[in-house]
Amino acid sequence: MDKRSLDSLISKTGFWVSRSGHLHGIKNCETSQNYIRITMDCGEVIKVRNSRSSRAARLLRNRKYHKACKKCRVPDEKIKEFSKRGSMKDEIKVTVRTVPSAQFNLNTNNIEKTAVAVEAETTQVSAATNTQNAELAKKPAKKVVKPVTQEKNVPQKQQKPNRNKNNSAKTEFTQSQKNRILSLLGPGEMISFKKEKRSFKEIESTLLTQRRQELRTMYEEDRENLLGKLERTITEFFVDRGFLEIKSPIMIPFEYMERMGVGEDKKLAEQIFRIDDNMCLRPMLAPGLYNCLHKFDNVLPDPIRIFEIGPCYRKESDGKSHLEEFTMLNFCQMGSRCSRENLEYLIEEFLEFLGIDYEIVADSCMVYGDTIDVMHKDLELSSAVVGPIPMDMDWGIDKPWMGAGFGLERLLKVKHDFKNIKRSSRSESYYNGIGTNL
Repeated sequence: MDKRSLDSLISKTGFWVSRSGHLHGIKNCETSQNYIRITMDCGEVIKVRNSRSSRAARLLRNRKYHKACKKCRVPDEKIKEFSKRGSMKDEIKVTVRTVPSAQFNLNTNNIEKTAVAVEAETTQVSAATNTQNAELAKKPAKKVVKPVTQEKNVPQKQQKPNRNKNNSAKTEFTQSQKNRILSLLGPGEMISFKKEKRSFKEIESTLLTQRRQELRTMYEEDRENLLGKLERTITEFFVDRGFLEIKSPIMIPFEYMERMGVGEDKKLAEQIFRIDDNMCLRPMLAPGLYNCLHKFDNVLPDPIRIFEIGPCYRKESDGKSHLEEFTMLNFCQMGSRCSRENLEYLIEEFLEFLGIDYEIVADSCMVYGDTIDVMHKDLELSSAVVGPIPMDMDWGIDKPWMGAGFGLERLLKVKHDFKNIKRSSRSESYYNGIGTNL
């Protein structure tokens, strides 16, 4: 079957079928690159995607509807003609006008004024009809007596309405409705779908009002992005303690990853975003730190202290604590006083500065060998190492060192009790943990 686009179907039929199955006549229709704005004969104005496989496109293509809209006052002949499949093949009912995006996104107030004007016109016609009906109502009506029939074999309990049924019944939610509600919940808010009695529309309306107010308050009082604010706070912390901030390239030679022990034959190499045969997006900040330590050795005073905050890219599995684009903090000290005790003290000072609880456990990894993992409950915040390690030789490093790497999105998730890591990331769906699909 030829799946025409929605604007083509509207132009062909001259009708629109709403979610409730009402058949509306179309007064005006404008289309942009992706959307259509439709003005009904009854004054209702909607904006929908210009899709070939949407519910409305299927209903128009199959000429299906529940009943006609009374306010649109579509002639019965046109409705019958629409109901006949195969009819109206070459007839154009509505001219669909393509407009620029700037003109398409009109002010909502203008749309509402148009709808109000059409509604007022409809009200005047209805008032005249009501006057005629009032005259007819003055005439005495004939009394109709319906025969009383007695139902047989009907238990007495079924005849009595259960008044408490509606009050005690729980509301059933689809999976898409659950996902929508969960995306609108704020930090610390919870909902039990098994015990919830409110409808989906009631819950959604309440949450939308709360999120909109939070965004307005944030705009009036703070206006700082949490991820950017945390980066500035961390920068201040390490600069005040004598660390030098660096910014290394995001695109690096893949040869750097081979020096880190992640060659073509390693499984971890499958997680790297390759640009071409020679270049890739950095999956970690360590190559940049190694390069700087080698270049600053014998130039800067002992011990050398450096740190970097920047984006990293790694093909991660989906989950509440993983991202493919994330922000890392790596700090490193080379030379004297590079011991596990000093590393743990610096980590403790850093996390107390941020107000985050943690514990340290021993672990190991493919790249660095034995590591010190910093945990918040079951979430890993950091992996820390005390060198030297065999890999140092590939970077020209021959001095003791210590360092750690933290994921900023995970720090935000813990600090603000976000339900998933995406709320603290660079996202089009959230701002400072608040859902923006409002």
